[in-house]
Amino acid sequence: MPSAASHPAYPAGLRLAGRKVVVLGGGQVAQRRLPALLTAGADVLLVSPTVTASVEAMATAGEIRWERRRYRAGDLEGAWYAIVATDDAEANTAASAEAEERRVWCVRSDDADAASAWTPATGHSAGVTVAVLTTEPAERDPRRTAAVRDSLVHALDEGRVAVPRQGNGETPRVALVGGGPGDPDLITVRGRRLLAEADVVVADRLGPRDLLAELPPHVEVIDAAKIPYGRAMAQEAINEALIAHAKAGKSVVRLKGGDPFVFGRGMEEAQALAEAGIPCTVVPGISSAVSVPAAVGIPVTHRGVAHEFTVVSGHVAPDDPRSLVDWQALARLRGTLVILMGVDKLGAIAEALVRHGRDPETPVALVQEGTTAAQRRVDARLATAAETARAHDVRPPAVIVVGAVAALDA
Repeated sequence: MPSAASHPAYPAGLRLAGRKVVVLGGGQVAQRRLPALLTAGADVLLVSPTVTASVEAMATAGEIRWERRRYRAGDLEGAWYAIVATDDAEANTAASAEAEERRVWCVRSDDADAASAWTPATGHSAGVTVAVLTTEPAERDPRRTAAVRDSLVHALDEGRVAVPRQGNGETPRVALVGGGPGDPDLITVRGRRLLAEADVVVADRLGPRDLLAELPPHVEVIDAAKIPYGRAMAQEAINEALIAHAKAGKSVVRLKGGDPFVFGRGMEEAQALAEAGIPCTVVPGISSAVSVPAAVGIPVTHRGVAHEFTVVSGHVAPDDPRSLVDWQALARLRGTLVILMGVDKLGAIAEALVRHGRDPETPVALVQEGTTAAQRRVDARLATAAETARAHDVRPPAVIVVGAVAALDA
């Protein structure tokens, strides 16, 4: 019979639900392998005099059966799969021989060449399990297989490798995806994956625009840009587009800047979809209220400086009857004030804050196009913030940070 060491391993997916698996040894190897076995539904018997705290917790919770003793002949009776990972070389050899006799596939942590099975480097993404083994036994290197595994999982996570989903008769869905502040690397893993699976993308101008160029040619992109005091797609039209494409059986992504529920009108879209009977998934995004200040080195909170931060919309002037913001109360706060959509109303906002008690010398930072290639920061004081913004031609989108944190240096 040819030597097993001269042939590559044959890959197979073991369905272990309800089937007996024996693990010998309760150390770090067992601690790493047990979670996957439990996820697979295996009936796990662990044999070891001692175990790690995490393994003991699994036994205490009833997830595994633990016999506090050393290996003895007959332990593999009725097993479908075994992991031999004790610190006793003789016991490992004896258990491996028993596995061979009983035709139980057996992994050995101390001598892989003597084992009948190898554990692949595994990862999960987009409903897919990636398992990697090298084809040449002589080149078997756990670091290499782990690196290949990581590359594939990252590609799936980031949407660089799309996994087509076969139609299964499910109701069409819409995903409201928060794209973050603009840098394409700051969208969430889930958001990028859903974007890669979309048939239709309804995109804001403040979302990660660079990702649109990566979409396959068949994907329809609908421009839902809202330019301040300029061209804009009406919210009702956006709602209708989401509903119409979902009813046509398409997978729809509403790609929004920041977070869908932070001044993004995401709830209006979710409500419209619910009224139309269309399932909706909300994928949170990194809000510009926190990420844009961070991108220029400003923490919205800092020990001994600011223990609170407040985020408000500045698109309605303080003296406008439609304003829902209590500027008088905000002026009394000692923490950081982050203002979104407030560039053109900055003069009125600053005046209201000073009038109600905020120190006119309070540091202010204006960050335009944060996290993008066009990012720039302009510093000012509250009393002169509007004048400084005009002098430097600060334009939307810009995040305004008011508070002592704006004067901190790293």
